[in-house]
Amino acid sequence: MDTGDDEGFDGTEFAEIDEVDADALEEELRRAAAVLDPLPADLLQLAMDAYVLHDLDARIAELTFDSLVDAIPVRGAEAPPRMLTFQAGGLTVDVEVTGDGLLGQVLPPQPARIEVLGGPAAVQPLTVDGMGRFASQTPPTGPFALRLRTGEDVIVTEWLRA
Repeated sequence: MDTGDDEGFDGTEFAEIDEVDADALEEELRRAAAVLDPLPADLLQLAMDAYVLHDLDARIAELTFDSLVDAIPVRGAEAPPRMLTFQAGGLTVDVEVTGDGLLGQVLPPQPARIEVLGGPAAVQPLTVDGMGRFASQTPPTGPFALRLRTGEDVIVTEWLRA
């Protein structure tokens, strides 16, 4: 039944009202979520650490060996260290992950600064010695990655679980 009241109605009036209402509703829902279900500080730190890795100039070091996947199990070895090898161009990084920390070597040996990225913990900077070796007394827990700075190059490994 046509009442004649909708003459000249094209629907844009409601579209504008709906857009304003949707924006207000979204803002109200964001505020409610911040109060009722706040973002955990650890998760926020993980997100910030992941964003820091978003470096367009960084080369990604490919994981070419992981002893959890590629090694043949040794009978009687209760807790063998995890051995990892990453490659980026002509650079190789060998890493041994144990309950006592990390041991590694950059090949060919060169001056580098390595950062161990992981979880809510702060970035751990490591120095590479003249033979390309580095060590950390803190074992990674949870996901971790390495960021190498060699001169002007930045190389980042993929994230792995310890």
